[in-house]
Amino acid sequence: EYDKITQENKVAKAAKDQDVKYKTAESKALDKSAAEMSSDRETLNTELSAVNEYYAKIKDRCIAKPETYEERKARRDAEIQGLKEALTVLEEETAFVQRKRTGLRGAALQAR
Repeated sequence: EYDKITQENKVAKAAKDQDVKYKTAESKALDKSAAEMSSDRETLNTELSAVNEYYAKIKDRCIAKPETYEERKARRDAEIQGLKEALTVLEEETAFVQRKRTGLRGAALQAR
């Protein structure tokens, strides 16, 4: 009976040793896989950050933002002021040209 129990213990020990061997190999493979995935994750996060940064820049340039009332009013006021100045300049030039013609006619009439 001793030999029988010893033989069973040897078989159990061999099975457990094989178990340890396989589980150690599996653990190493899982560690390697985890390291690779962690590296891949870091790379993808870097790429994602770059893409998000680029998107933010593009978004600022491409997506129309509604003007506030104050901005629209200031733009309109500036446009109106510019138009008033242009009108004043045109009126002065027209008056100056008309005065010149009148002056020339008067001078021409006096010379006759």
